[in-house]
Amino acid sequence: MGYQQYGISPQLVERIKLKMKNPAVKERIKKLIDGVTKSDLQDKAKVRRLVKSSAVIMNENFSPAQEEQFVAFVLAQKIDPNNTFHLIKLWGMFR
Repeated sequence: MGYQQYGISPQLVERIKLKMKNPAVKERIKKLIDGVTKSDLQDKAKVRRLVKSSAVIMNENFSPAQEEQFVAFVLAQKIDPNNTFHLIKLWGMFR
């Protein structure tokens, strides 16, 4: 899996996926990322802010190293939220 190459543990991903099944958490995350653009997801500072905000919403306590791993992963994916193929690729990575 792609995220493992960045040092992100499968256990952490599973824990986050479980938390995202909570409708209240899911809605708060959706509001957080509403309007995010491709350029936002290539800006290290904005991605870091999104990671920190997401951690608060999910009541997770990421170490600075984990935050860096998430930021590096998101930047490397070159995600375009308006490109359906990119979203399908990400969905396949985490299903």
